[in-house]
Amino acid sequence: MNAPTDLPRYDPSRTYDWNYEHAPEPVDVDVPEFEGAWDFCGLPTASPLGVAAGPLLNGRWVRYYASLGFDVLTYKTVRSVERACYGMPNLVPVECGQMVGGEREVPAASTMRGTWAVSFGMPSKAPSVWRADVEQTRKLLPRGKVLVVSVVATEQPEWTVADLANDYAQCARWAVDSGADAVETNFSCPNVCTSDGQLYQHPRYAAQCAERVREAIGKTPLVVKIGHLRDEREAEAITAALGPWVDGLVMTNSVAAPVVDPSGKKLFGGAPRGICGAGILEASLAQTRLVRRIVTQRHLHQGVKPAALVGVGGAFTAEDVRRYFVAGAGSVQLATAAMMSPAAALEIRRTWHT
Repeated sequence: MNAPTDLPRYDPSRTYDWNYEHAPEPVDVDVPEFEGAWDFCGLPTASPLGVAAGPLLNGRWVRYYASLGFDVLTYKTVRSVERACYGMPNLVPVECGQMVGGEREVPAASTMRGTWAVSFGMPSKAPSVWRADVEQTRKLLPRGKVLVVSVVATEQPEWTVADLANDYAQCARWAVDSGADAVETNFSCPNVCTSDGQLYQHPRYAAQCAERVREAIGKTPLVVKIGHLRDEREAEAITAALGPWVDGLVMTNSVAAPVVDPSGKKLFGGAPRGICGAGILEASLAQTRLVRRIVTQRHLHQGVKPAALVGVGGAFTAEDVRRYFVAGAGSVQLATAAMMSPAAALEIRRTWHT
């Protein structure tokens, strides 16, 4: 079977709200089986292939990608209050090699070659909207599909860390009550400068928020999305802090860098933006290997159950997915590849054993 090439996809030339309202319907295609027994933090799935938080703006987008061979579907990050998307452009192609972190800038490109700067700012519909949508979506998804709802707190002036933790917990509880199979707390957004976007860089506060979410959702699987870790010390600190509370770690949520146009003018007001896609594959694989070694050593020396690792960042092909497994991931999520080619999972399944 050749994967379809004319499938609807997110239109970067249109606004976030336009793409939200014009979500495609599920399609009827043959989905090749993915051999083996798979699970996501103990929840059985038909394959280890998922979509990371980002492309799945609402339930119709979730069901569309579910029909195309993705089995772990992450509902785009939601909040306890409505939040508008950043102004356009939200997706800017960039020209770069493999990023390592700390790049002073990356140049914008005229065409998309696999890597882009992402600037959405974690928008969210009102809770009444997304809660009803999650509930309907879970009812319509077939067996073998796992619905993960990604949540983030919305920091207010004068909030304490306890307030932030309570807001995370409220969103997580709403997600579970609406039918989410698992919850992802987004502790990393390079386009948001408040603590809700940088929480993974503050292990003590991250642990406080994760503990509060765990209290709120009981035994429902909890995964945390973290960003690019700068060194082993930082990796040790965040994994130790989150270990008692989470079932898995989702990484890497982009590598941040400022973006410049061909004339050298800084885009996005000179603020860094998350660089996603092919250009962060090697950095994300390296981080997966590093964290796998750390959590395995902690298990051996302290008896602590190692968190499941979800590989994210630059995966496009079956070979990329294999490399994530070798690095220590138990499942792999696509975002840029899925947005560029909605048939990505079909192609990975078709070529898995060739």
